[in-house]
Amino acid sequence: MPIEMPKGLPFSVDTWTPSSSKRHHFLTHAHKDHSSSIASHSFFPIYSTRLTKTLILQQYPQLDASLFLDVEVGQSFIVDDPAGAFTVTAFDANHCPGAVMFLFEGKFGNILHTGDCRLTPECLLNLPDKYVGRKGKEPRCPLDCVFLDCTFGNFSQEMPSKHSAIQQVINCIWKHPDAPTVYLTCNMLGQEEILVNVSQTFGAKIYVDKAKYAEFFTNLALIVPEILCEDPASRFHLFDGSRRLYERAEAKLMEAKATLQSEPLIVRPSAQWYACEEKFSDVENTRKKRMDEAVKDQFGVWHVCYSMHSSKEELELALQLLAPRWVVSTTPSCRAMELDYVKKHCFNSKGALNKSMWKLLDMTLETSDEFGTLVKSVSCNPVLEETLQSCVQTQSPVKQSTEAKTLKELILDKSLPITLFGRARLSLQDGGFSRGECNMLPVNVPSQTVSSDARQEFFKDPEDAEVKLSSPERKNELHQVETYQQSEVLEDTRVHKSASYLNNGSSGLSASVRKLYRSMNVPVPKPLPSLVDLMNSHKRTKRGINY
Repeated sequence: MPIEMPKGLPFSVDTWTPSSSKRHHFLTHAHKDHSSSIASHSFFPIYSTRLTKTLILQQYPQLDASLFLDVEVGQSFIVDDPAGAFTVTAFDANHCPGAVMFLFEGKFGNILHTGDCRLTPECLLNLPDKYVGRKGKEPRCPLDCVFLDCTFGNFSQEMPSKHSAIQQVINCIWKHPDAPTVYLTCNMLGQEEILVNVSQTFGAKIYVDKAKYAEFFTNLALIVPEILCEDPASRFHLFDGSRRLYERAEAKLMEAKATLQSEPLIVRPSAQWYACEEKFSDVENTRKKRMDEAVKDQFGVWHVCYSMHSSKEELELALQLLAPRWVVSTTPSCRAMELDYVKKHCFNSKGALNKSMWKLLDMTLETSDEFGTLVKSVSCNPVLEETLQSCVQTQSPVKQSTEAKTLKELILDKSLPITLFGRARLSLQDGGFSRGECNMLPVNVPSQTVSSDARQEFFKDPEDAEVKLSSPERKNELHQVETYQQSEVLEDTRVHKSASYLNNGSSGLSASVRKLYRSMNVPVPKPLPSLVDLMNSHKRTKRGINY
């Protein structure tokens, strides 16, 4: 999924909005989530491979072909720009036909934009030697920034290679010789390689309903016309793998049963079932972990883990070889922050970026005299509010809207203090960070004060706020709550706790403060176990001094 490029760069990649009106535009591949609105916000020049241009012009016939400048894999060229010329090189992204990664080299630094990719070691070795580490050593010239496809950045299982997955599809077909019809859910650009191998292995062409799959039929006619046929008597049929797949699959199976025919074989080569869908029984969840062969679900569909995106393991290996100074996720939820390399080398490293890159990425570098710490405030343009096409089918609208946040919100929200519990407890609104994601943030965050506006969120009726705050007893109790909130802020990895609110109660709060929480129907917060250990240790130290 594309994101807007920082303001300091003279080019955009895969974004077509009013705010992405850069001087130069690059298109990595022809999937629609990367070309959305290109017809409305396209400007000369657009750099892409010739195949990508042809596919895009088929999808958007209203576009003028003269907008495009052809780029081929392995080709380097110089782009003249008022801010200074820069060099661009295209590399195979191992994603779909015509897909490339772009390497930008100029005064702004060295930046790799992967687009959508499957970063295998072979794919990485095509990059210039100086950017790739060898034999455990860091590269001679680390990349300043990588805009990385983190679609499966939170999927830790090892995925089979494309070649291995295709062989699993073929093996599954061999094991079902009685299936009169084989339905292949390969109606996405990038899956035609599966159809080609099936056609060659079994010596049969693939039937594609031209009326139902007009766009994909046109794509196949351009890329691999030799495997196409329009005869429904062919054993192999293209099948729609998008929404309501299981209903269509059930209908096919019921139809065969009603006519006393052998069951058809329905094969779905996709990583979605393995990484996104969760509506399975315990038995199915156990079986679906198997990656070495096709697995049948309770709906009668056979699944093979065929992925055009990198797994978390592959992303970690790629980052170790490239050793970039900074990583930006091009997918929603900033999944790059879930990668061990990013947590170790980006957010917790003072020297991760030089000053020019901080300026380029629209970030500020500040130092605190009081704590001697580094404060990193990230501000990037909004992520396009589109979700991963392969996951849209299984996510609820509420979840989709939650994930479509700006990059700034997802990396660091400065509107409220950051505490050990994520955002300030008084907000009671952010469910994402409260689930333990705060460890992905910079550990050195300066102390901030909880505002009176935030305190008023405790009151069920806003009109009661003035009355309740006017009571001296309430004021004192709210002061204790504020002290409790402020004391939890991380300051140079040290935890400061005020003794004014402590008691022997299980929550660590005084009786009056606990009563206040309950009176407003707010759960009484409990300190983290680590804080309890810290307090007990402090008490033991005091006793030792007294003795």
